[in-house]
Amino acid sequence: MNAAPLSGLYAPSLALVTDLYQLTMAYGYWQQGLQDREAVFHLYFRKAPFQGGYAVAAGLALAVDWVENLKFSEDDLEYLGSLRGSKGNAMFPAEFLNYLRHLKFNCDIDAVPEGTVVFGNEPIMRIQGPLLQAQLLETALLTLINFQTLIATKAARIREAAGPTDQILEFGLRRAQGFDGGLGASRAAFLGGADATSNVLAGQRYGIPVRGTHAHSWVMSFADEVTAFSAYAKAFPDDSVFLVDTYDTIEGVRQAIKVAREMRANGHELAGIRLDSGDLAYLSREARAVLDEAGFPNTRIVASNDLEENLITSLKQQGARIDTWGVGTQLVTAYNQAALGGVYKLAALRKADNSGWDFTIKLSEQVAKTSIPGILQIRRYLNEHGKPRADMLYNTAEDLPNHLMLVDPADSTRRLPIRPDTQYRELLEPVFRKGKRVLDLPTLAESRAHAQREVQSLDPSVRRFLNPHIFPVGLEMGLYEYRTRLILEKRPMRSA
Repeated sequence: MNAAPLSGLYAPSLALVTDLYQLTMAYGYWQQGLQDREAVFHLYFRKAPFQGGYAVAAGLALAVDWVENLKFSEDDLEYLGSLRGSKGNAMFPAEFLNYLRHLKFNCDIDAVPEGTVVFGNEPIMRIQGPLLQAQLLETALLTLINFQTLIATKAARIREAAGPTDQILEFGLRRAQGFDGGLGASRAAFLGGADATSNVLAGQRYGIPVRGTHAHSWVMSFADEVTAFSAYAKAFPDDSVFLVDTYDTIEGVRQAIKVAREMRANGHELAGIRLDSGDLAYLSREARAVLDEAGFPNTRIVASNDLEENLITSLKQQGARIDTWGVGTQLVTAYNQAALGGVYKLAALRKADNSGWDFTIKLSEQVAKTSIPGILQIRRYLNEHGKPRADMLYNTAEDLPNHLMLVDPADSTRRLPIRPDTQYRELLEPVFRKGKRVLDLPTLAESRAHAQREVQSLDPSVRRFLNPHIFPVGLEMGLYEYRTRLILEKRPMRSA
């Protein structure tokens, strides 16, 4: 079979965006007659990325789009029918493929809205429905939510470093992990706090403002910098940002000023200059002084060159006079953390006689990897100022007691009583019911605004980059005690 050209990579059916073992398990469930047994899965991560104190949930709109269009095409089924086991037999029989042909999504999905801050072990999504269907959603949902959440969180950290008034431009497409990685990163970066992108396709598809300057090749294509800058100003008289470090940075600023004076004489203003190399703190201070002395105090200074939140913080501490940050590689590749590490775990199965639920747990030698059973909801308690105080995970299938106590799942001695009159909000909201979408999704701009409010609502100690304060996330006491009993029941006794 010849590989499809790039233009045909993203086919109308994306049902095969999955791992093979999801389909082998699906076939096994079908063969055993378990395909319609009701199940509950949770999608969550165990630890906030970048050694930080929080994450920004993202990717829900993409996940909704994928789920709404989930259908196995005839090409999909033909390919699955061609797969062979180690003995040369068909991996999936025709009867099962016919079952997939007529499969209709019938799950309930609840999710945290995009832009909401979340913490380790909190379900970003809860999927409830037929076991086979819920299983088939795993890989695609993780692919979308993990990456989008990772990049949105990185962007939020960069926004924290840059401050509320500086502009952040996402410039990472050329360093992204392929076309799809670049497109997804641009979306998530904007949601997390970037102001614009250089990615034109992202601008078209998602309505993100697009920005750009020019490359060194533009300057090198002309006899000198003045000629190059003049030609660019002629093409973009009201939107010119000159790259000034092709030869000598400060001399480049002076050449830019010569052209800026000509522009002003013709009724236009130079929008900015860009620094792409060298000592950005020193050069930006020098450039600012030269621009101000020449009468151009409103000309912005754009900086690029492997920027990320820690370097931006350092540059600001050094007195850099940069007001626009072009962030590329470090943002779109989440440079110092390759993946979020989100997981998708079974938490409940309907009893065979439909009399109730069997709550399930996955054990591990590592306490952090032991899952939480139940049909979970996140309740975020607020302080007297309406700011997040603590999060509680509880099992919606059980009644809550009158007096609530939160218990840290990793340290039972860390407990927090909750007053009955404490304000709260529930984070997981209905998205699908019986396969039908019931949520009107916000625009990307609305989710971006929500993300900025959410991050700023956190105490600065939780937002700091180095050794952040651990935001309290606990299990409701009854859930904690049930989980402990289940661990003891499931863990085999070993003799000394």
